[in-house]
Amino acid sequence: MRGKLQNGQGLGRILRAAQCSKAGLQAAWRNEAAFRQEAITTMILMPFALWLGENGVERALLGGSLLLMLVVELLNSAIEAAVDRIGLERHELAGRAKDLGSAAVGCTVFVVVMVWLLVLWP
Repeated sequence: MRGKLQNGQGLGRILRAAQCSKAGLQAAWRNEAAFRQEAITTMILMPFALWLGENGVERALLGGSLLLMLVVELLNSAIEAAVDRIGLERHELAGRAKDLGSAAVGCTVFVVVMVWLLVLWP
């Protein structure tokens, strides 16, 4: 019940969630070079995704893969921030968590490349 009181209900909760999302995106842009690079790549490629896709499914695949890349980068950054908050000393599990997050980003970049090649290759 406490969470509902803090975050509100109905429209107030939606507005609070939007504020938190905005703050998260601003923090990622300010502090994460990889997020900035991927966001700029998305801003450049998204118009092409909408233009080159021949139908809604192709446009969704091309654009959605770019947005998925941003989502996974945000999750990776959240993992890194949480691990660093716990402690900066080297620990096998902390390193594994960061490596797994990085691997998730790498897999997602591969998905982007694969989707774009499969959709646009003649």
